[in-house]
Amino acid sequence: MLAKITSCSVLGIQGWLIQVEVDVASGLPTFSTVGLPDSAIRESKDRVKAAIKNCGYTFPSKRITVNLAPADIKKEGAGFDLPIAIGILEATETLNRCREGRYCIVGELSLDGGVHRVNGILPMILAAKEHGLQGILIPEENIAEAQIAPDGIEIIPVSSLPQAVEFLAGIETSVVFSRAPREQMANSTSYSVDFSEIKGQQHVKRALEIAASGGHNILLKGPPGSGKTMLARRFPTILPPMTLDEIIETTKIYSVAGINAEKTMVFSTRPFRAPHHTISDAGLIGGGSIPQPGEVSLAHNGVLFLDELPEFKKHVLEVLRQPLEDGEVTIARANMTLTFPARFTLIAAMNPCPCGFSGDSRNRCNCNEADIKRYTGKISGPLIDRIDLHLEVAALDYSEMSSAQRGESSREIKERVDRTRALQETRFAEYPGVYCNSQMSTGLLEKYCSLDASSSQLLKKSVERLGLSARAYHRVLKIARTIADMSLVPAIETAHIAEAVQFCRHEI
Repeated sequence: MLAKITSCSVLGIQGWLIQVEVDVASGLPTFSTVGLPDSAIRESKDRVKAAIKNCGYTFPSKRITVNLAPADIKKEGAGFDLPIAIGILEATETLNRCREGRYCIVGELSLDGGVHRVNGILPMILAAKEHGLQGILIPEENIAEAQIAPDGIEIIPVSSLPQAVEFLAGIETSVVFSRAPREQMANSTSYSVDFSEIKGQQHVKRALEIAASGGHNILLKGPPGSGKTMLARRFPTILPPMTLDEIIETTKIYSVAGINAEKTMVFSTRPFRAPHHTISDAGLIGGGSIPQPGEVSLAHNGVLFLDELPEFKKHVLEVLRQPLEDGEVTIARANMTLTFPARFTLIAAMNPCPCGFSGDSRNRCNCNEADIKRYTGKISGPLIDRIDLHLEVAALDYSEMSSAQRGESSREIKERVDRTRALQETRFAEYPGVYCNSQMSTGLLEKYCSLDASSSQLLKKSVERLGLSARAYHRVLKIARTIADMSLVPAIETAHIAEAVQFCRHEI
C-alpha cells in the first residue's frame, strides 16, 4: 500500500514542504530511499526499523520504497525519521488516521522511539502555516523555539513515536503547548556589561552613540589596552530593542545553523558575533555544499565585531563588500542559489602598526614605515570606504584609569538612541526596507539631507581637501543627518557637517 505524509525541509532560512511517499509492496525485504537524500536520511532506515520494533509495532518484511518529493531538491538532516515511520505504519494499516486536517510531521527518531529536536523548526512552522496546513507535529525539545511562531497553525509537540501515532489516531497528547507573550518577549533583554564601567574615552562614546542612532559602521584604531574591545562589547547595550519581526528573523537563522541547539533559545537580544581572525571566507560569509549561514548572517540585526582587523586574510575581508552594501549575502552553487539576510552594524578594531605603539608617547614603536604600510595595506580601499566612522582611541593616563567617577550608564545613552531611532522610523515609515539613516538611498538623501549655503560650502571644501569619494560624500550626509536627529533639529546645520567630516577621515 501507499501512504503520503507531509514533512518539511529547509533551504537557506526558508522552509520547503516535502511529500514523503512510502510504498510497502510484496517482495524481498528491502528499504530504499530516493529523492536526493543525504547520508543522514539514507541511514534513517536503521533508526526507523529499530524505533518501530522497540515501540511494539510490527515492522513489515516487505519491499519498502520511500520517495521524497519533489525529487530535484536536495534533502538533508534526520528530521524525516518520524514521517517515514508514520508512513510505514499507515501503509501497513497499523495506524488508521482519523484526525481531520492536513498535518506536517518532522522529527528525528532514537532507537527506542524517542523524538529528538531538529534544526530549522521555526522556518518549517512558518512554511506549514503559509501553505494552509492544519498543524505541525514537532519534537518536544523544540517547544521553546516554536513559542514565537505566529497564530493560525496548530503546534503539537511529541516526545515519542507512540505519542505521534496516538495523536494522528485521534487521541489527544498530554503535552500542553502555549505561545509566549509577544510583548514580554520583545522587551526581554539583559546584559552583564555597561558603558558606565568605561573610564574616559568620551569622544569614542559619542561616536558609538552616533553609530547606534543611525545604524552606522565604525572603525576603532588605537594602541593595545586602550579599551577598543571593551567599548565594542558594550555597544549592543545601547541599541534599540528588537521588534517581533527581528526576533523571528534572527531566531530562524540560528535555528537553521543549530547554534545553541541544546538551549533551543529564542533570540530576543541583539546578536554580538566576534569571529577570530583565522576564520575562513566560508565561515564568515557562509557556505557548504548546501549553504549554511556564516558569521555575517548570524550577526543579522545585531553587531559583527572584527578585532585585529588587519590580521584577517585579505580575501576574507573582501567578501564583506556585498553584505555591507546590500544587507544580504548571496551564495551560488551548481544546483542552487541561496540568499541569507546580513544587515548588521560592523565594528572593526585595529592597532596603528604591527607592534601597536605607533604614535604612543609612552611606548616606543619598533616598526619601520614599510612594516606599517604592509600592515595597513591588508585592508583595501573599497572596504575602508564602506566604514562610516573612523575613530582614534588613545591610551588612558593614570588619572583617568584611577578615577572613581563613573560615566553615563548604557540605559541613559540608550534612551537617547531610542528617541533618535523613533524619529527615523517615522520618517521612513513609507519606505520598505529602510529603518535608519545609514540605509538611505540617493533619492532619500536628496529629500532629507538638503543643505543651506554655508553647510554646502563647508562640505565642498572638505571633499576637495580630503579627496573623499562619492560614497564617502554620501556617508558624510548620512552621519550629519543622524547628528541632527540626535539634536532634535529638523535641518542639517554647519556644526553637524563639521562633526561628520571629522569622523569620516579614512587614512589608516
